[in-house]
Amino acid sequence: MVNVSYDLHIHSCLSPCGDNNMTPANIAGMAAVKGLDAVALTDHNTARNCAPFMAYCEAYGIIGIPGLEINTAEEVHAVCLFRSLEAALDFDAYVYEHLLKVPNNERIFGAQILMNDDEEETGREPNLLINATDIAFDDVWGLVRERDGVMVPAHIDKSANSLLGQLGFIPDGSLFKTVEVKDLKKLHELKRNHPYVNECQIISDSDAHYLDAVHDNSLTLLCEHKTIDGVIDALLRGPLYEN
Repeated sequence: MVNVSYDLHIHSCLSPCGDNNMTPANIAGMAAVKGLDAVALTDHNTARNCAPFMAYCEAYGIIGIPGLEINTAEEVHAVCLFRSLEAALDFDAYVYEHLLKVPNNERIFGAQILMNDDEEETGREPNLLINATDIAFDDVWGLVRERDGVMVPAHIDKSANSLLGQLGFIPDGSLFKTVEVKDLKKLHELKRNHPYVNECQIISDSDAHYLDAVHDNSLTLLCEHKTIDGVIDALLRGPLYEN
C-alpha cells in the first residue's frame, strides 16, 4: 500500500465560475508545485477539458484523473471520476443530453473556455454548465459504475448543492463508500447526525476555482498503487480501518 497525496475536485476555465487562469496546463503545473501525486479535473457537468489536462499531468509526472461534477435533478453535486478519458467523455455526452439548456451569459456567470493541448482556446460552450440535469441522484452511482468509474457525493457538509444540504439525509440503499467533506472540523457532527458517514472513507478536496486554492500535499489516500486505477479502487473500497 502507498499513500497518495491528492486533490480530486478542481474546476478549469470551462466551468463558468472558474477563473480564466485555470487552464489545464496551469492546473497541472500548480499541482506539481504543490507536490501532489494525483489530481482530478471536475468541471460542472462536463469533462471536455480533460484531454489537455491529462496530457499536461503526464508531462509533469502527476496522475491526472478525468471526471466531472454532476448537478443532479435535486441540485445535488457529486464528483464522478473515471479510469479513462473515453469513459469520462462518454458520461459527458450522456450528462449533456440531460442538461437543462439555457444560454450562458458571460457577463453574469463567466466564460466557459475549451482548451487544447497547446494551451489555446478552441471555443466556448454556449449553454450554461452549472444548471441542473434531469438525472436523479439515486441514478448517478449506477450510471458511473456502468463506465467503471466512481461517484463521491461532493462537500456533504455544505448547506447548498450537497447531498445533505438538498435532501437532508442519505438515501436508503446508497452504495458509495467515500464522501467528500469540505470542512473537516464538521466531521464529528456529521458522523453523529448521519450514521452512514461512519461507514465511509472521508476525503477533503479544494473545489478550487482559482490556482492558489489548489490543495497542498498534506492529505493522502491509501492506495494499492500510485495509478489512476489505484485511486479509483481506493475510492470504491472505502475505509480500510475504522473511522
